[in-house]
Parts: sequence; structure tokens; C-alpha cells
Amino acid sequence: MTAGGTAVVTGASGGIGRAIVGELVRLGAVVHALALPDDLLDQLRGLDNVTAYGVDVRDADAVAAILDPLEVDVLVNNAGIIGDLRAAHESTAATADALIDINLRSAVHTTMRVLPGMVSRNRGHVVFTGSIAGSRPTANTAVYSATKAALQAFADGLRMDLHGSAVRITVLAPGRVETNLYDTAMGGHDEAAARLYSRTTALQPADVAAVVGMALTMPAHVDVTRIEVVPTLQVFGGSAVAEIE
Repeated sequence: MTAGGTAVVTGASGGIGRAIVGELVRLGAVVHALALPDDLLDQLRGLDNVTAYGVDVRDADAVAAILDPLEVDVLVNNAGIIGDLRAAHESTAATADALIDINLRSAVHTTMRVLPGMVSRNRGHVVFTGSIAGSRPTANTAVYSATKAALQAFADGLRMDLHGSAVRITVLAPGRVETNLYDTAMGGHDEAAARLYSRTTALQPADVAAVVGMALTMPAHVDVTRIEVVPTLQVFGGSAVAEIE
């Protein structure tokens, strides 16, 4: 990414998205930050080189109206939710639809909106905030994990379609990050913090943003296709055996 480029970040008002906005500004980009309208989004409005838009990413027409006048050099598809953290057979179709619409469908639509311009200019970088759950699902995240796996497949297919162009595609696959993602599902921030972060270490949003900055600033001939980044104290693997009663 060259200094002075135009970047778009969805899910930009808090957590990883907010940190990525800051990293992009540090790198010299003019950032268009998309998120649901709230106090956190309002805080972005006072930052230099940031334009904030209150929009639901599920509203494809509203998002298109923001994107179409721009020559987007960097798109960060960061908007996402975790769902209700219930077993699939105990959850609802409405929860599944929200996960699919926000985590996957909106990212596909947004990417397809900016790619023609990137291809015609023969430059650009699309980043997806996936999850390590896309390749290593855990209990109570079946649909969430499926959306993140689908993002990885979409990215892999895009690289095939874009073969021969200078447009780059990166999937970020973080482990546990200390954000507000789990607050609603776990009954509030204090409860989520006590259960997830109080007795171990977690990645901070700034850690994740720094990794994104690294991928964006690699030489033009280097495409960082997938980055798994986890806390040092977090591992994946093993097996579980259910006992017969």
C-alpha cells in the first residue's frame, strides 16, 4: 500500500476494526470507516483522514452508494458477529441468517463492488477478518465457523480469478482477541471478560492491526495469503470422547 491511498474498513468502530483504522491512518491512508451508528463511530469522526459512515453492512445499496464514488486501494472486510454461542440445534434460523448476512454475504457484496476498479487499475488489496475457527471449529460456533471457512474459500477462489493481476488477497485468522465480540452472547462485557480474559492472555486489537499493516506494506510482488495469529497461551487440537451411559 502506498501512502495517500484510499482505504475502506467495515465494522470499523470498535475492537479490531477501530485498531485497523488507526493503523491505516498511520500508514498514510485516507480511511472510510463503515459501522453501525453509535457513540463509538462518532469518536472516529474527529480523527484526521477518517470519514465515518453509519450504515448496516447488510444494506447492500447503502454500502454501494458509499463505495461507488471511491477509488478503493484497500478494502478490509472486518464486520462480523459471533452469534448466540449455542449448539446449532438449540439456536435459531434468525441467528444463522444474521451470521451469514453480516459475516459472509456483506463481505462478498462489498468485495465484488470494489474489485472491478482494482482490476482496471491493476492495484489493490482486499483483507478479510476471518477466524481460526474457520479451520478449527469449536463447540457452539457451527454457523459462525462455517461463515469464516466460506470467507477462506471465497478468498482462495478470488486469487484464481485474479491470477495475472497485481490485486492481492489476504485472510486474517486470529485466535482469541480481547474485544467486545462476545459481550452480548455472554451477558455483558464484565461476564465475557471474566470468562475469557481474566486468567490468561489474549491478543489485543492493536496486535492484529499490526499484522494487517505488515501484510499491506509487503513489496508489491509479495501476497500474504493467510495469517494465523494466536496468543502464545492458546493452542488448538486434541480430541474429545463422549462416554456412553
